[in-house]
Amino acid sequence: MLDSTQIILFATTSLLLAASPGPDVIYVITRGLTQGHKSAMAAAAGFSLGNIAHTAFAILGLSAIIRSSAIAFTAIKIAGALYLIYIGYKTFTSKSEVSAEKDDKVLSAKAVFIQSITANILNPKVAIFFIAFFPQFVKPENGHPSLQMAGLGLVFIICTFIVFSACALFSGQIGNRLKQSKTGAGYLNKAAGAVLMGLGVALAFSRRT
Repeated sequence: MLDSTQIILFATTSLLLAASPGPDVIYVITRGLTQGHKSAMAAAAGFSLGNIAHTAFAILGLSAIIRSSAIAFTAIKIAGALYLIYIGYKTFTSKSEVSAEKDDKVLSAKAVFIQSITANILNPKVAIFFIAFFPQFVKPENGHPSLQMAGLGLVFIICTFIVFSACALFSGQIGNRLKQSKTGAGYLNKAAGAVLMGLGVALAFSRRT
């Protein structure tokens, strides 16, 4: 079981880390700007719940394999990079939501949610982060390490969702105002698409730490 000191210290650190700019935060913000708070909240939920998989990976030792194996790291990294580039391209070439309210190409909240979970799971740097970060808060006297890791994973998911939700609501409000202009909405999609493709390229050239 986790004690109160563990939870407070871990939660505080997690909130600060979640608030730092990263691919997940940027993705949530771009969805808020281009499609409003509903899609951004779906992205926030997806990126947060995707951490369930990384918690499981850390407990099962898969994160350690990714950390130690250059082949495994590179394979997952390239898959994640290509996925982000694909999402960015689709966003860049899509019509604005204002001019395409009935267009099937406008992503539903469910699609955004699935994209977010997939992008999170396909980021090997998140897996490495879990295996490096979580054990620092595990105390031998507090029970089985795996159970503590599972508890820490739950706390991390809650903390990230709090931060991502705030980003989603804020960016959604700004996006709703900007999208009142059809021209502005089109530019938003192109800017968001370019950012996502840039994140994909950055991930492709990232190195293990």
